[in-house]
Parts: sequence; structure tokens; C-alpha cells
Amino acid sequence: MVEENQTVEDLLQQALELVPIALSKAKTAKGFTTRWRVIISRLEKIPTCLSDLSSHPCFSKNTLCREQLQAVLQTLQESIALCVQEKQEGKLKMQSDLDSLSSKIDLTLKDCGLLMKTGVLSEVAPQQKQLQEDSETFSVRELLARLQIGHLESKRKALETLVEVMKDDEKAVITALGRTNVASLVQLLASASVRDNAVTVISSLAESGGGESWLVSENALPPLIRLLESGTPLAKEKAVISLQRLSFSSETSRAIVGHGGVPPLIEICKTGDSVSQAASACTLKNISSVPEVRQFLAEEGTIKTMINVLSCGILLGAKEYAAECLQNLTASNEALRRSVVSENGVQTLLAYLDGPLPQESGVAAIRNLVNSVPIESYEMIVSSLVHVLRAGSVGAQQAAASTICRMATTSNESKRMIGESGVIPLLVRMLEAKGGGAREVAAQAIASLVTVPRNCREVKRDEKSVTSLVTLLEPSPSNSAKKYAVSCLAAMCSSSKCRKLMVSHGAVGYLKKLVEMEVPGSRKLLERIEKGKLKSFFSRK
Repeated sequence: MVEENQTVEDLLQQALELVPIALSKAKTAKGFTTRWRVIISRLEKIPTCLSDLSSHPCFSKNTLCREQLQAVLQTLQESIALCVQEKQEGKLKMQSDLDSLSSKIDLTLKDCGLLMKTGVLSEVAPQQKQLQEDSETFSVRELLARLQIGHLESKRKALETLVEVMKDDEKAVITALGRTNVASLVQLLASASVRDNAVTVISSLAESGGGESWLVSENALPPLIRLLESGTPLAKEKAVISLQRLSFSSETSRAIVGHGGVPPLIEICKTGDSVSQAASACTLKNISSVPEVRQFLAEEGTIKTMINVLSCGILLGAKEYAAECLQNLTASNEALRRSVVSENGVQTLLAYLDGPLPQESGVAAIRNLVNSVPIESYEMIVSSLVHVLRAGSVGAQQAAASTICRMATTSNESKRMIGESGVIPLLVRMLEAKGGGAREVAAQAIASLVTVPRNCREVKRDEKSVTSLVTLLEPSPSNSAKKYAVSCLAAMCSSSKCRKLMVSHGAVGYLKKLVEMEVPGSRKLLERIEKGKLKSFFSRK
């Protein structure tokens, strides 16, 4: 028996003395020749293993070494005892015991090698000059080391303690995690008794952004996907959060599809709690950013599921992810656009946009769909876009103006209808936005609408329109809105009042530079303004 007060050196000596006894007994055992031969070959490796372990500088200081020696002693004692029991046990029982012994010796050799190769002895052993503040790190590293050695029960206890430590100091655990620890955690996902705690640690690692490559390379995706199908509610939540983070990589998104991850993700969108639903919708959104898998996603029912989340999602974040997913799916595939339209997707997106905080993704999805819906639906769409221009984020407003541009290319009737919606003053207001992108898309939308006389008159009536458009003539190469400003001002140039405003705000100087830059329409606009100036001069005379 192993006594607790024995030193590490005593345990080593005892183990070295027991090896030849165990070998002698095994060689004289009768029956089950093949099994005993395997056991003998493994027993013969133990002295070398112990020699390597005892030669480590941290051998006598490390609690893991002591525990490993205790495990070796227990295995050797069991081997000797089994030789004695051989004649007393039944055949089937003896076969089972021999196989169990063989596995234990295997585990002992593996753990010894692991302690040496991975460097955990040096990590876990306290250094002579170790500072007081390192004590927390020491305990975390020891727990992580214990995930790699010993039987499942000892790993379970270490993992439980590790999760408790993470509740107080998650950063300490994440910082100490190494690739070998990640490999051990992934392996533990296969064991029902520990998988909840294992996936909890993996989820924290994935969310930290520090271990994605390790998780993927250690083949974590298949067991995480299986947890989506058959794990506990906690395991499902942590697994889908892990996949959400990992799916930001296009390569990993493809791998999730390849491992059969899409159907369980869709199921969680339908039946999961708020956190799981949002994480699942985000994962599908990330996957949908990969063009070549979009058709497959649609075939698996992603479109209908995302429309349902957009309509009935528990969290606002889940709805936003669903809108982004629909935006991705409708980016370039007309068949998928028609599928979204046929599933009542346009009406659902518009209802989402009419909410208190309309987001860019929903507007962008509508923009993708406008050429796939009948013109009769435009009035309803424009009504929602007006709401976005009034209450949406800057990105949503830009997407709304871009959508108006796309709708305005269909017909003059569409342009008139858009103009009557009250959108023009809102677009003029966007000309003063801080972001250059917002100013450009607003100018582009106005340029599309002013070809209809009624719309042009409304732009002229707005006191700020000419001032803002002249400002956009600024000849800087980074100002991409200038060509649209030229088009808008050209449409308004028939008004003497507008021409005077253009001149008074410096349009002539800007246009001369734009003529040199060969900006389309700038020369003609300059000529019309200067001709108007000449007429005004002679009329005064």
C-alpha cells in the first residue's frame, strides 16, 4: 500500500523494486498468452519512464510527480495481484481484468511521457524565486495540467475546479491555456460527465479571440456541432456561442457546413432560448457571407427560418443577424431573391424597418430585393425608407438613399411616386452629413429624382439645397460626390434664383477646376451659369 507520508524518492524506489517482481510474475502466468505478452512488453518500459521522470529538475518539488508515482505503484501492485488471482477467476472475468490492466499501464506510460514532453512539470512546479502574485497562475496551470493526465474522474474534478476559478478570474485561465490544454478540452467533449464544463471553458476561450486556430486545428467543430443536437441546454448554448465566434473565418464557416452544422443551427433558431437563438442566427449570418454555400443554406430552409426570426425573434440582436443573413443571401442570386419575396420576406423586412431603431442590414436587404418585386410594392417600400431617413442610423440612411437610387432607375412614374413621399427634404438634409459616403449617396439619389420636373421644383424650393450641392463641387480627388452635384445643379440651372445662389457660393471657381479635371457635365454647367451672369448684367444695364 502507498503511504501518504512517503517522500517522492521513497515512492520511486518502491516502484523500481516492484517492476522486476511484476515482470517475473507476469512471465510465469499461465493462459491468455497474448494478453500477458502485451502486458510484459509494457511493464518493461516502466523503468525507463521512471528514470526520465526522476531526472527532471522539478521531480522532487512537483505534486504531479508524486501522484504519477502513486499511480504507477497501484498499477504494479494490481499486476502482481492479478497473477495470484489467475487460477481463481473465471475466464471472462480474467480477460476483462487483463484488458483493464493493459489499459492502465498504457495510461501510466502516456501520462509519464506527457509530463515530460509538454513541459507541465516546469510550469506547475513553483520556482525558487516565485513571487507571491504568481500563486494564482500556479494553481490554474496545475489544474490545466491535470486535464491531460490521469483517469476521467480526476480530470472531472480538475475541470470542475477550473470552472469555479473562472467565475472569479476568467482572464487568468484564458491566459494560461496552451494548445495541449485545448486538445485535452476537445477530447473531453466526448465524455457525458464532463462535457458541460469542457464546453464552458472552450466557449470562454473562443469568445476571448485567442484560441480560434487551436480549436479548429484540434478538430473541435464536430463535437461542438454534435452538442447542438444532443447536449444539455447549457452545452447547446456554450457550443453555439463557440461556433458563432469561430464562424467569423470563411474557412471555418465552410467547415461547419461540411460537418453538418447547418440543420442543428436552424433548429436552435426555431426552438432555442434568447441567447442561443441570437448566437445561432449570427453563426448562420457569418456562414452566409461565403458565396458558394448560399444555395445550400437556402435548400436547408435558412431563408424561411431567418424571416421567422426577423418577425418573432426574442432579442433585437437576433433580428438584426437575421436581416444581415437575408442581405447576404440576396446579394447576387436572383433565385434566392425570389425565394425571399415568395416567403413574405419583403413585408417582414419592412415591418422590421418600421421599428424604433432601423438598422442598415434590413435596408440593404430591401435594396437587394427592389428589382425583384412589382412596382406596385414601391409605395409601401418608400414609406419605410422615409422612416429610416428620419430615424435610422447613418449607415441605414445611406442604404435607404442607395435603395431610392435603385428604385428611381425603373421609370419616371416611380420617380414621381418617390418624390411625392416626402423623401426629398430628407435627402437634402443628408447633403450636410459628416460622412462623405452619406453625402455622395444623397446627391446620387437627388440626381436620379430631379429629372422629373416636379421633383426638381421641390429641390429648388429647399433653401439649403443649392448651398449644400455647391459645397459638394469641391475638386478634391477624394470627393466622389462632385459628379452627382454637377448633375443636380444642372437640372436646377434654369432658375435665375438658383443660378445667383450658385455664383454667390463660389460655384464658378469650383467648376473651372472641375472642367480641368474633365468631370462630366461640368463644362456645360459652367457655360450656363456664366451665360446667365451675362444676361443678368445686360438686364441691369
